[in-house]
Amino acid sequence: MTTPALLPSFKSRVVPVVALSDAKQAVPLARALLAGGIDVIEITLRHPCALDAIKAVADEVPEMALGAGTLLQAADVDKVMRAGARFGLSPGHTPELLDAVIAQGLPFVPGVMTPSEVMYARDRGFRLLKLFPAAQAGGQQMLKALASPIPDVRFCPTGGVSEDNFTTLLAERNVAMVGGSWLAPLADVEAGRWDLITRLAQRATDKMAAASSAVA
Repeated sequence: MTTPALLPSFKSRVVPVVALSDAKQAVPLARALLAGGIDVIEITLRHPCALDAIKAVADEVPEMALGAGTLLQAADVDKVMRAGARFGLSPGHTPELLDAVIAQGLPFVPGVMTPSEVMYARDRGFRLLKLFPAAQAGGQQMLKALASPIPDVRFCPTGGVSEDNFTTLLAERNVAMVGGSWLAPLADVEAGRWDLITRLAQRATDKMAAASSAVA
């Protein structure tokens, strides 16, 4: 059985989830996040400009670990790979979507919400899963509940994750990273407030470092 491809390496455990309204926003946003210590981004397929935005970052900011989000169907896999995405994420998954990412070799984080979905994705070879929507799925308590019966799976909770709670989620033993939109508010992106976004990214980076030091 062919196994899923591994994600590219990156340092940040916070993944900004971004919905852009103009592809021209992508490169300055990626650079603003990098300046604040965030070296990974998820550009979602929620706007017609998304593929152009992904291509722009792939071409001009190669040091960014570039993910494409909201992959909903098998046809999306080829599109985001052609645009230059290095990995993909989805709010859920279907057998056809998993078949496509495995066949085409796209590193992928499938979305799950229930233990049965976790077990199915695990059987297909995926060990990093996106708990979505995390808050509605039970958040930290759901992660704790899944840790004992399914100890070899790790999660990226997304949905309801904020600056106030992300370090608490990252402290769970089965959480590899979190996804959140607070790092790149659409109003600030559209206004070109890149310095503010860098400050948000730096604050998240500092909080991650402080939390890691406290555990050590």
